[in-house]
Amino acid sequence: MHIISRKKLRDYCQKHTDSCEVLDDWYKTISKVNWANLAEVQAVYPQAEAVGNFTVFNIKGNKYRLIVSINYIKQIIYIKYVLTQAEYNKDNWKNDSYF
Repeated sequence: MHIISRKKLRDYCQKHTDSCEVLDDWYKTISKVNWANLAEVQAVYPQAEAVGNFTVFNIKGNKYRLIVSINYIKQIIYIKYVLTQAEYNKDNWKNDSYF
């Protein structure tokens, strides 16, 4: 998978340093896969779930949520948001135009 954009992960790590190792591991893993559907995602990340048009990954025991859009045909992942659990629970991100 090609990931757009790693900069969002780096920027988030500057604010939440305890997320860096896990987000870096996620990036390295995702860079090597070729998924065709959500079931294949869940084979590697069982807690990943579809929420609208997004796929949500639980990071660091649900402390953070990584919200992405996956284009399985083009093998591209667009990083939309990295949020704390509290930010995720506010649901403001769900008002994104992708829904």
